[in-house]
Amino acid sequence: MHRICAIVNQKGGVGKTTTAINLAASLALSGEKILLIDIDPQGNSTSGLGISSETTEKTLYSVLAGDCTAKEAIVGTSVENLFLLPSGIDLLGVEVELAGKEGRERMLAAALAAIKDDYRYIFIDCPPSLGVLTVNALVAAESVIVPVQCEYYALEGLGLLMRTLRLVRGSFNPAIDIEGIVLTMFDTRNSLAHQVVTEIKKHFGDKVYNTVIPRNVALSEAPSHGKPIILYDVRSRGAQSYLSLAKEILHESGVGQGA
Repeated sequence: MHRICAIVNQKGGVGKTTTAINLAASLALSGEKILLIDIDPQGNSTSGLGISSETTEKTLYSVLAGDCTAKEAIVGTSVENLFLLPSGIDLLGVEVELAGKEGRERMLAAALAAIKDDYRYIFIDCPPSLGVLTVNALVAAESVIVPVQCEYYALEGLGLLMRTLRLVRGSFNPAIDIEGIVLTMFDTRNSLAHQVVTEIKKHFGDKVYNTVIPRNVALSEAPSHGKPIILYDVRSRGAQSYLSLAKEILHESGVGQGA
């Protein structure tokens, strides 16, 4: 059975793309086929996997514009079993182009219909805003994974996201739910970070993954080398934490032995 998860948080800078790339790469080590869709015009998941949007002939924009199928735009990556549907700067104009188009919120879901059973997990890396692109991701997805930075405004951002999910459930996708909340950028020396973890667990209970992603220099460096953390520095705390998160997700879904 496939699973489509949007990785989303309306607040920027919370480790969303870092989670998208490194969770997808870690899960690919299990032997399952994984697809990462970069639906952010900034294209950070694309460049973070060492793929240049400038030299990529077909992107997500090509798919949404009807110039090619999703299958034709998907490319392989340096991680075995991990595939990417790349983004490009041309996605910036898609919201204007789709503004008056009927059924614009369901275009990504329609594009994925033919290929979704080819992958165990499909992750959609969303932009940090609620526009047509993010709505497309939430309509196409069965659930969301929410990276939350361990800082003061975390709960406020989660409240906004919960309202967004209620709107999407009411209008487009009644079944969408939270797959899990990933606590990111955790600094053990910061007492506020510990308080935030406690508060989020109190509010969301078992929706919060046990694995907490620490602040880690290697995680920050890896994207500039176009590599997920497991290829850049597998022994780092960042790599080990995402491998642990992947095992936790595989255990919950009952797939294999984990990464």
